[in-house]
Amino acid sequence: MSRSRKPVNPAAQKALDQLKEETAAEIGLKDYKNTYKGALTSADNGRVGGHMVRKMIEAQENSFK
Repeated sequence: MSRSRKPVNPAAQKALDQLKEETAAEIGLKDYKNTYKGALTSADNGRVGGHMVRKMIEAQENSFK
């Protein structure tokens, strides 16, 4: 069975896209939304994803307090 690329929750997809933009800007990747991702190194793309995960974990941990 193949996986669908359709987002489960479109509102969540918008929030993730915004988080991705903010995270990319914080680590120094300017205009990430309009940049061809194939031109970036895998390290740069991975760095954005890694920082996004850290931010989401931190937000979740703070919600427990």
